[in-house]
Amino acid sequence: MKAQRGRASRRPCSRVPVPRRPPPGPGMCLLLGAAGVGKTLLVKRLQKLSAGDGKGDLGDPPPTRPTVGTNLTDIVAHRKITIRELGGCMSPIWSSYYGNCHSLLLSASCVLLLGLLSAEELAKASVLILFNKIDLPCYMTVEEIKSLIRLPDIIACAKQHITTAEISARDGTGLSAVLLWLQEQHKCSS
Repeated sequence: MKAQRGRASRRPCSRVPVPRRPPPGPGMCLLLGAAGVGKTLLVKRLQKLSAGDGKGDLGDPPPTRPTVGTNLTDIVAHRKITIRELGGCMSPIWSSYYGNCHSLLLSASCVLLLGLLSAEELAKASVLILFNKIDLPCYMTVEEIKSLIRLPDIIACAKQHITTAEISARDGTGLSAVLLWLQEQHKCSS
């Protein structure tokens, strides 16, 4: 197809997508982190865990693919919570999704963490920093990571209430604690 002079050609792939937002409400949780940190597996495991009694065998890890764009997943933790997972490649436009955020699950680097904590729209969001992949034989302890990124100093200066959790989305370690944290953050909101 030839482009004609004087007319704007319409190419939908050349436009930046407008975020599809669910209705405003306190049940929105953003899941942010770099590519490859296990966000999609975490969401799938939390969904399976919330569908049961919060206990039991999660089975083998389901297959995942890198998230390009955004995934919306509903879990039930005393009430419906929508987890919006944003692909790591979308980090330049993450801020356009901050408005509906009540809580934030974060698996990120120190620089990314500082940027998110300074965002005015996230000032009232509760934050859970996830230290994922603890099942790997060469992982650093949480204390080593906290020291490396000076997390106590970051927490002291942050406006948000910040919690940390060691997890393995692959084998399920710590996922019950994440689900309980989500329930706690979203139970008083209506």
